[in-house]
Amino acid sequence: MNTKQVKAFGTTGAAEPLHEMNINRRIVKAHDVEMEILYCGICHSDLHQIKNDFGGTMFPIVPGHEMVGRVIAVGAHVKNFKEGDLAAVGCIVESCGHCEYCNDGLEPFCEEGVTYSFNSPDKLLGGATYGGFSKTYVCEEKYVLHMPAFNDLAAAAPLLCAGITVYSPLKHWQAGPGKKVGILGIGGLGHLAIKIAKAMGAHVTVFTTSASKVEDAKRLGADESVLSSDAEKMSRLNRQLHFIIDTVSAKHDVNTYLNLLRHDGTVVLVGLPPEPLEIGAFNVVMGRRSFAGSNIGGIAETQEMLDFCFQHNITADSEVIAIQEVNEAFERLERGDVKYRFVIDMASLAN
Repeated sequence: MNTKQVKAFGTTGAAEPLHEMNINRRIVKAHDVEMEILYCGICHSDLHQIKNDFGGTMFPIVPGHEMVGRVIAVGAHVKNFKEGDLAAVGCIVESCGHCEYCNDGLEPFCEEGVTYSFNSPDKLLGGATYGGFSKTYVCEEKYVLHMPAFNDLAAAAPLLCAGITVYSPLKHWQAGPGKKVGILGIGGLGHLAIKIAKAMGAHVTVFTTSASKVEDAKRLGADESVLSSDAEKMSRLNRQLHFIIDTVSAKHDVNTYLNLLRHDGTVVLVGLPPEPLEIGAFNVVMGRRSFAGSNIGGIAETQEMLDFCFQHNITADSEVIAIQEVNEAFERLERGDVKYRFVIDMASLAN
């Protein structure tokens, strides 16, 4: 297959810093869209992958799966995009397209497995897919999203992963008027969950271990915010919430939050703690409570989320950086020193 070299930022090992490198992108095929990447968000899962926290990282790796760009080329059979259009690519860039899950718009559950935008086996070029810390991206049209013209495109980039990761469970568990929703953790995921849940009409209570974030939760739109170490306030919420979105990516005790659920309530994990979580049997048996998980959404649902966020003027609170600052940004992300999302201005990657 014909390829061309493009500039990117990646790393060759878990202990190595990210640096500029050249990677191969395929030449546009009949059903492909090529976009120049304008902005790319930095996700906590990018950090996990470059550190090989889950094992299985294929080095060299170019992370990035929250891509906003402008179309620069389309294949002969592309129908829904043209040069100059705003476009976006998120986590998924290929699935089988014919199993029951793909047919139902649930590509993340594809029976044959999905291809992610980076660190997945590249079925066309061999090796691994390379992500959005690069000048361009090439993807089959049906996995490319129409990017609404947000006033702040950079701040909208994190919607491609963080946004859909919280939108999907909020929709599935029917957040809306009359529902009391808890948000555990105020970070890249949690702060967007607050905004989206409020836009859906839910009553939102936020739980944080950081005293400084108690007030910030209210700025973001929360109806209540609770320091999780405040035993009195926590006890007042016992059996009050319909469901809780757990965005924490570190080891923590979920049993405390299961006890805040009403009967038939659910704690939904969307964070990715590297260690197993323990659940006490009585905390789920009593009240017929559930502990569940959710992970991104299908292509159609991601487009729905983008349109919803555009309609309600929802974007991420973000700090825009140059690509040359990416190693420092990852160090700060590991320390939790960001409110609430880093976004790379890809114009900083030299031609």
